[in-house]
Amino acid sequence: MPPIARSPRTICGDFRMRIARDGTWYYQGSPIGRKELVCLFATVLKREADGSYWLETPAERGRIEVEDAPFVAVELTWGHCCGEGACETGARKPPARQCLTFRTNLDEMVSADENHPIRVEIDPVTREPRPYITVRPGLEARISRPVFYELVALAQPETVDGREVMGVWSQGVFFIIDDSPTPEDLPEDLEELDDEVA
Repeated sequence: MPPIARSPRTICGDFRMRIARDGTWYYQGSPIGRKELVCLFATVLKREADGSYWLETPAERGRIEVEDAPFVAVELTWGHCCGEGACETGARKPPARQCLTFRTNLDEMVSADENHPIRVEIDPVTREPRPYITVRPGLEARISRPVFYELVALAQPETVDGREVMGVWSQGVFFIIDDSPTPEDLPEDLEELDDEVA
C-alpha cells in the first residue's frame, strides 16, 4: 500500500503560554489549575538549538515562554543502585553505587547519570548557586533550594583537573556543585565590577 500522506504541521506562532520560575504554567496570564493538563502539555514540550521552547503535536507547533527552566526538582531520594556488576551475587560482590533520584513538580522521576547531568551555575559576584538537572534532552529542572541543601549535605571533596571541588556521586558519575574561583575567573577590573553592581 502507498504511504499515508501526512499534512504539514501548522505553525501557530506564540501560544501565549508561560512557565514561571516556580514551575507554574500560565495561559493568557491565568494559571492552569489542572495538573493533568499541564502534564499532557509537558509531554510535547521541545527546545530548539537557539534556546526557544515549543509545544509540538503532530498537527500544530507553537512557541511558549519559559522564565527559567520548564520543571522544578522538588524532592530528592538517596539510595544505592545496581549497575556495572554491582549487586551481583557470588563470592566477589562489587559494592552498590550511590544513586540520586529527583522528583519534579510534575511527578516525573529522573536519576542523575551521564545522560541526566547535574550542573550548577555560580554567580561570579554573589557566589549564589543556580542548580539544574537534565530531565530530557534540552529540558532541565531547576533544583529547588531545599533539595539543593540536601545535595550539599551529601557533597564530598574531589580533585578535578588539579582543582579542589565539592560534588556528589550518582550512578558512578561525579557532578561538581561548588567550585572555587581561580584568578582567571575573576574580573580584571574589580572597580568597574563594583560600579556595575552599585
